Amino acid sequence: MTTPVSPTAPGAPDEPVTGATAPRDFPIRRGCPFAAPAEYAAMRTDDPVARVTLPTKREAWVVTRYDDVRELLSDPRVSADIRRPGFPALGEGEQEAGARFRPFIRTDAPEHTRYRRMLLPAFTVRRVRAMRPAVQAQVDEILDGMLDTGGPVDFVTAYANAVSTSVICELLGIPPHNLEFFRDVTRISGSRNSTAEQVSEALGGLFGLLAELIAERREEPRDDLISKLVTDHLVPGNVTMDQLLSTLGITINAGRETTTSMIALSTLLLLERPELREELRRDPSLMPAAVDELLRVLSVADSIPLRVAAEDIELSGRTVPADDGVIALLAGANHDPEQFDDPERVDFHRTDNHHVAFGYGVHQCIGQHLARLELEVALETLVRRVPTLRLAGDRDRVAVKHDSATFGLEELMVTW
Repeated sequence: MTTPVSPTAPGAPDEPVTGATAPRDFPIRRGCPFAAPAEYAAMRTDDPVARVTLPTKREAWVVTRYDDVRELLSDPRVSADIRRPGFPALGEGEQEAGARFRPFIRTDAPEHTRYRRMLLPAFTVRRVRAMRPAVQAQVDEILDGMLDTGGPVDFVTAYANAVSTSVICELLGIPPHNLEFFRDVTRISGSRNSTAEQVSEALGGLFGLLAELIAERREEPRDDLISKLVTDHLVPGNVTMDQLLSTLGITINAGRETTTSMIALSTLLLLERPELREELRRDPSLMPAAVDELLRVLSVADSIPLRVAAEDIELSGRTVPADDGVIALLAGANHDPEQFDDPERVDFHRTDNHHVAFGYGVHQCIGQHLARLELEVALETLVRRVPTLRLAGDRDRVAVKHDSATFGLEELMVTW
């Protein structure tokens, strides 16, 4: 539950935001899966840099205004290092396991820069554009399998997870023999309710698989990302085995989880808004703009940007003290009416859609071009080939993930 803002509290209209309301509980659940939590709108107006209590019982700050989110994520005085005591982890397991395994997205320069440069060549616009035919072939094969099975099916398992996991496995050179294995790893490691032991066990299973593949690529390199990283960085000693395992692990988890959530949630939205689906069917050229609008509206990575103030920083007239944790709320920024006209409206013709669904600054998602490609191909193919797709069962029974690092659907039963 959130704590209402007192009418006499600092931050009331015509008064600068200098004080703080009582800390509200965070995370805040979405009432509608296609929008930011309703409380974010009030926070942007009355308490844009708000004190919150996390599930760990620690306190931190959350930022909801578009300009503040971009300023925070580009400020060199803000750290992403998960080892800092003030890091605002949303679960004890995340904090402990993150400090042990050191995913590069939870590090600062120069360490973060080094890992990012290792991966960047695989995710350039040119490289991703060249992947389109292969991604289309994978999507068609997965959809063929779903259609052959017959409905009803769980769309998250049969299509969304299958597409995102198959694409990232193909890129890295991992045989996609068990797509649900990777989903289970992410489900456990990304849950706010998992213990450090559970997270470590899940990641240990993933690292065991990756270690075997790394050993194989040492002996017989192939045309895949694991071989490239082994040949160019592990063998020369630029990275250790543990560092390579951590880098590959976060690339898999981040690369498949957000895209799985986006494919499933976008499909649910299109099923509930048939006029939007028909618009895409009539004009497939709208798909790139539609994907960006869906990324903005759904903002599945809302609370992924966890940071610590390395120095005192000021946002919207409020000072976040050094060593305090602070979270940039991407859904808050992406629904800010000061930046987006009528932000709750889904508009595939929206111009100047400079959303922050992939974050902002030096930690902006390195795989964003690949994610866009997957979404474009997965949604266009679905709209074109399965015009009769519909929900199977009661809409109220759609299983939503509220306690995961990435917002999304646990299950979505469909038929056609």
